[in-house]
Amino acid sequence: MSYRLTIEPIGASVEVAPDQTVLDACLRAGIWLPHACCHGLCATCKVQVLDGEVEHGEASPFALMDFERDEGKTLACCATLQADAVIEADIDEDPDAELIPVRDHVGTVTRIEALTPTIKGLFLRLDTPIRFQAGQYVNLEIPGLGIRRAFSLASPPSQGGEIELNVRIVPGGAGTGYLHEALKVGDALKLSGPYGRFFVRRSARLPMLFMAGGSGLSSPRSMILDLLEQGSPPAITLVYGQRHRSELYYHEDFEALAERHPYFSYVPVLSHEPEGSGWGGARGFVHEAAKAHFGNDFRGHKAYLCGPPAMIDACISTLMQGRLFERDIYTEKFLSAADAQRVRSPLFKAI
Repeated sequence: MSYRLTIEPIGASVEVAPDQTVLDACLRAGIWLPHACCHGLCATCKVQVLDGEVEHGEASPFALMDFERDEGKTLACCATLQADAVIEADIDEDPDAELIPVRDHVGTVTRIEALTPTIKGLFLRLDTPIRFQAGQYVNLEIPGLGIRRAFSLASPPSQGGEIELNVRIVPGGAGTGYLHEALKVGDALKLSGPYGRFFVRRSARLPMLFMAGGSGLSSPRSMILDLLEQGSPPAITLVYGQRHRSELYYHEDFEALAERHPYFSYVPVLSHEPEGSGWGGARGFVHEAAKAHFGNDFRGHKAYLCGPPAMIDACISTLMQGRLFERDIYTEKFLSAADAQRVRSPLFKAI
């Protein structure tokens, strides 16, 4: 038995299984609802129940307070239906967003490549090709652990039959520990996707600035490769930071792309590279390198930020000081259950 869910103000209707969350049912029907942590902690997916009954599930009492429950609010990532229902959600329409239903896939590991001392590239051939927008991510099921982890797609959408994920090992992390130490070529992994609202706003036709650090390079790499495949985009600049030269992966590839495409600029920067190592590029942090490259004037750009929270916060401050503001800055943050409880900037909505 399933229930009928109607989503206002768009008037769409979807079937929801008894044990399926409202968010999952909507995403699998190609209907995007705002969300971030998917743990019932950040309140990004809060919706109003106009009619019907819901079970709130594991929604945190801080993200969904008692008086809000009394008012008929719920968190879509935790809520399940007890009857047919109608909800009202804050759905932003974006002309550049592709509405792609979430699907389940099985991927076979074809290659595992050590990209840096702490990051591995996993290449998975899928049972059916995945359709996605460059910048989106998938949820990967970790075998035997009963957990899922989110990883950005590092390959462009044109390569939907065999995808690349860049996995940085997290000290003490069970999921990344398995993928780094136990996974082998020929293994099968279950995954679902695509997820996320991090994508290029092509219709703006403005120069693009990508700022990335660590394994946050995954989404920008997919987005840049996709743009270059399409041909003749506005000017593209990638500012990519790592600590040491040994951690700067796909460096030669980006240098080659910059040689071939006059509208693409690549600015690598290292924060802890020893003096005298032979590194002739920029030193410092991503926001500092971007400021030096643009002369602290970012007006007329669209900026896309991926990396550790401290890097993103520093980049946002620098961009704003250089006269670029919220409407032109896009970030993607993966929130764990612990991360979701931290204070987030009131200036930026999760996307």
